[in-house]
Amino acid sequence: MTMFVLGLALWSVVHLMPSVAPGLRGRLMSIGEGPYKGLYALTIVGSLLLIIFGWRAAEPSFVYTEPEWGRIVNMATMLVGLILFMSGRLPTNIKRYLRHPQLTGVALWAVGHLLANGDSLSVLLFGVMGVWALVSMVTINRRDGAWVKPDPVPVGRDLVPVIIGVVLYAILGWVHPYIAGISIY
Repeated sequence: MTMFVLGLALWSVVHLMPSVAPGLRGRLMSIGEGPYKGLYALTIVGSLLLIIFGWRAAEPSFVYTEPEWGRIVNMATMLVGLILFMSGRLPTNIKRYLRHPQLTGVALWAVGHLLANGDSLSVLLFGVMGVWALVSMVTINRRDGAWVKPDPVPVGRDLVPVIIGVVLYAILGWVHPYIAGISIY
């Protein structure tokens, strides 16, 4: 369980650093942009490995009984969450209505999974990721100031994250047993 918690903490700290401590990020950039980005990426990959191997090594315990409808809600929030997640990196009109579509997608992913899973590992993973996404929204807003909505883009571009989200949804449904050890079907 220690490896799992360490991975979650490392993930959260590294991702929050740019918005919580931009001065520290600036000092770390003194090693050069390329080396900084490489170190950042290696740290994220390391945190993911700690989370994955920690998850597999830890023994889950019962925390709560998930509602019967939790699995269905999770499937719906996953689809919407993936579409929003993809919208965060593409030029879409969704960004005119949501300042943080990618983080909103992560928050939906977390809430959906908390409704479908009541074991200790799930509560830790999805609870931490959901709180991280919400805290990130607040700290980014504080750092960046007032929201400047992007200019409209052609409506057809809004279909791109929907198509990618649906394809990712299908792929994740297929690989879920291999990465999480649990079939969603």
